Amino acid sequence: MRVLGIESSCDETGVAVFDVDAGLLGHSVHSQIDLHATYGGVVPELASRDHIRRLPALVRQVLAESGCTLAQIDAIAYTAGPGLAGALLVGASYAEALGMSLGVPVLPVHHLEGHLLSPLLSADPPEFPFVALLVSGGHTQLMQVTGVGEYVLLGESLDDAAGEAFDKTAKLIGLGYPGGPQLAALAELGHAGRFRLPRPMLKSGDLDFSFSGLKTAVLNVVSGPEWKPEDAADLAADFQDAVVDVLCTKALKALELTGLLRLVVAGGVGANRKLRQRLDAATRRKGWRVYYPEPALCTDNGAMIAFAGGRRMAAGEAPEAACAVRVYPRWPLAALRAPGAA
Repeated sequence: MRVLGIESSCDETGVAVFDVDAGLLGHSVHSQIDLHATYGGVVPELASRDHIRRLPALVRQVLAESGCTLAQIDAIAYTAGPGLAGALLVGASYAEALGMSLGVPVLPVHHLEGHLLSPLLSADPPEFPFVALLVSGGHTQLMQVTGVGEYVLLGESLDDAAGEAFDKTAKLIGLGYPGGPQLAALAELGHAGRFRLPRPMLKSGDLDFSFSGLKTAVLNVVSGPEWKPEDAADLAADFQDAVVDVLCTKALKALELTGLLRLVVAGGVGANRKLRQRLDAATRRKGWRVYYPEPALCTDNGAMIAFAGGRRMAAGEAPEAACAVRVYPRWPLAALRAPGAA
């Protein structure tokens, strides 16, 4: 079964072709960074219009690179949520219309399930069960995963997600869009330890997160009379250390509480070098394993959507009525069910 995957939840247009037997045949992602940089953040209307403009050409490109035609596509999977409503509707409408014209099944896929399962596309994939740390721009969650669609929420952010905190802090210290990657790069040039930043909920006794207070602490620093722009690299390093401390502590605690030996880290923030270093060292000491997606699959992409859709359909999940465009801007991952479950 060959699955065409379409991702359009926010500011990246992703397309991929995944073969259930042969693996990933091809994928490509178009980023809208240049489009939104002038505005300092994602403009939903511009994002939707750019998806409309890019998606048909990207599908043709990926099909050509994969060495297959539309007639050889057996199913289509698209991101149905969570995300920006208008952007989701572009991918959903395109997928459903294409599926109807080809006479193939179309499956709506949860964006975070795509991220969660993306490490299974690597050369050394994890086996079920495992703990998943999902750290993207809008979500920070810990999940216990026993199979596709078998997810138990262990903890989540009560306010800003880690990625949001990175982006907002970057803006506070004068960095442009996208702020998170720029802040992480700036932190590499700084020295941690100058600024005493809090580790919110580090000792809360549960697996929930909170990063809005950390962002406020940075605001207090840059608003103070002693703040100098040349101190930005050191502040970035201290901020990154604080976020990494909390994420690592909670993830390791989740492994201890569940008794599981494998940790999967997925989402854009999962590409952070400092976070990977800390988790690699900590899990090695405990005799645990940590898995990450391939670097190209850390950002939003069509490969993870095609893979998740393919796994669900191969397990017996039947798509709903044809050409029923379904998008869910707010869609809890814990609400998903295993393929074929009532």
